[in-house]
Amino acid sequence: MAAPERERELFDALKQGVIDYDEDGVREAAQAVIDEGIDAYTAVFEGLVEGMNEVGRLYEEQEYFVPEILMCADALYAGLDILKPHIEQKDMGLKGTVVMGVVQGDVHDIGKNIVKMMFDVAGFDVHDLGRDVPLEKFVEEQLKTDSELLCLSAMMTTTMVGMPEVIKKVKDKNPQCKIMIGGAPVSEDLAGKWGADGFAKDANNALKEALNMVKALKEMQ
Repeated sequence: MAAPERERELFDALKQGVIDYDEDGVREAAQAVIDEGIDAYTAVFEGLVEGMNEVGRLYEEQEYFVPEILMCADALYAGLDILKPHIEQKDMGLKGTVVMGVVQGDVHDIGKNIVKMMFDVAGFDVHDLGRDVPLEKFVEEQLKTDSELLCLSAMMTTTMVGMPEVIKKVKDKNPQCKIMIGGAPVSEDLAGKWGADGFAKDANNALKEALNMVKALKEMQ
């Protein structure tokens, strides 16, 4: 087992590599995590995801722009490619089906992909519609799969306006379905106003919210 200082050093290298969009540095640190028997799940969340959170902050403060975000994402995915095969499914004691995607007009899918990975790890059956998803497609897929959860993501204020329409249509046809929304411009207030059941500001939060919602549903049945 690697010493805690060594773990911290590698997690920091992953985090910094994402921030500096240094793909080679990230690959090297990720490979070291595997070679030295360090937990891949922890490395993803305390390294790569922490880096992406910091990138999000730099973007909000207008120190980074879309080109930098995309390069940071490439570094993040370079690390995920190495670490993901070594992540064991965790039994969270709950299983569910989730339909997820980034709403129409929006192609920012980094956050959504991290949330998807967390759902995969937790053993959910995930139907990922990808990005720039037509609003009707969410409604169709939810009804087709009868999923317990629908997760909508948007990174731009101009695209998040499609969310209330999807929420209303799904709730009209399937009031049992729990809907969670997330993304930079989205807030808990908006989630409440639009009739969503939950809001997630980041990936860890999304999984906790989802598990709570599925638990509530199972208790009602």
